[in-house]
Amino acid sequence: MLKIPFDNTYARLPDPLFTRQGATPVSYPRLIVWNESLAAELGISGDPGPDALAQIFSGNLVPDGADPLAQAYGGHQFGGWNPGLGDGRALLLGEVVDAAGQRRDLQLKGAGPTRYSRRGDGRNWIGPVLREYIISEAMQALGVPTTRALAAVTTGDHILRDQGPVPGAVLTRVAASHIRVGTFQLFASRRDIDSLRALFDHTLARHYPTATGPTDLLRQMMARQAALIAKWMGLGFIHGVMNTDNMAVSGETIDYGPCAFMDGFDPGQVFSAIDTGGRYTYGNQPNIALWNIAQFATALIPLMPDQDEAVNEFTRLINGFGDVFDVAYNTEMAAKLGLPASAVATELVTRLTALMANEEADFTSVFAGLADDTARDHMLDTDGFDDWAQDWLDQSPDLGLASRTNPKLIPRTHLIEAVIQAGVAGDFAPFHAMLAAVTQPFAPLDDSRRPFAQPPSDAERVRQTFCGT
Repeated sequence: MLKIPFDNTYARLPDPLFTRQGATPVSYPRLIVWNESLAAELGISGDPGPDALAQIFSGNLVPDGADPLAQAYGGHQFGGWNPGLGDGRALLLGEVVDAAGQRRDLQLKGAGPTRYSRRGDGRNWIGPVLREYIISEAMQALGVPTTRALAAVTTGDHILRDQGPVPGAVLTRVAASHIRVGTFQLFASRRDIDSLRALFDHTLARHYPTATGPTDLLRQMMARQAALIAKWMGLGFIHGVMNTDNMAVSGETIDYGPCAFMDGFDPGQVFSAIDTGGRYTYGNQPNIALWNIAQFATALIPLMPDQDEAVNEFTRLINGFGDVFDVAYNTEMAAKLGLPASAVATELVTRLTALMANEEADFTSVFAGLADDTARDHMLDTDGFDDWAQDWLDQSPDLGLASRTNPKLIPRTHLIEAVIQAGVAGDFAPFHAMLAAVTQPFAPLDDSRRPFAQPPSDAERVRQTFCGT
């Protein structure tokens, strides 16, 4: 028997914040993967076997202590306000308190339609499930605040997507919480102050216990988001759909839809097929984070006793985001260059990335090569690189720090696509091999790992990604 030590608090918040409901049963669930180490961290015990795990994490069997619900939220999607969002294909099973004393959500993604599904089927197909499992666990290994993946299950059913019938699957996601900027926005827009106040109090207790009020919450949340985006930028990661409903107030990366890691460096790189205007390019992510934080601040204003003064106070605070981000980014990039956080690394980084952008040099390979003297091998303009490298070496970089900070491999999008195609055919060996590789991103490259570090050829390169809904 599997024992999950549920201790649910979100389910005790006011009714407008969620809808209680169960999952829609699936026909023939089979376990793809079970994250045993994460389960132990969460205090989950027992070994019921793969069939029983598949029943639980497909939604067919509700474990003792769970209180399934779909959360309500709104959001700005590509800048346009939508009050009718919410968990359209996800159910919060409940919460546990992990070994570190942190409260964490367990959520099923792809468990069937909810009242927020907006005519959707509420299901996931196997592609987004394998992609999110691989990337979220890689992000954890890379030291990026992120949701985690506990289990993946096939459903035995096929669902219809643009490419035709595809195998269904369910992902079990673990998060510090699923409270989004859009959750606050929804109740502020409704002028439902009781629900907004309850959400605020819950958020402080859960994520920001030292915050003394809305202003302090905004300040601390802004700092977490700046640090998070700086880590994305340092890895060449592009979220792809930074809508306000996809920004977690906790400061974790959430909702791995059309995301990707860059191969060739291009600050204007966009992967998402729906981002036709380039709103969420790599280089624009700090600006979008600021825009989202401003929406969060707007949603907090109804909680302030003097709302006119709150507008002025919040505006002053938000106008300082650039400075907060610059410090976080400089710290992140200094470490990648093997320099102390006190070093002014931005100029060196700007010069290096300009060289890389001129020829779309591989982002991960160049930075990883700084530690072992192979970066030059990935550049065409070797004279320009040599000039830069001399200035960098004059700073006496710590190559050990650079090696510990720059991953030797990341989840390459073309390899994820190959994993998905194999999974559609029922072969999960490539998935397990890639998962093993990307969860050790800083380890030396042996013969088994080296293929996962190779940039794609022109024929292999993926230029568009899709949400999968």
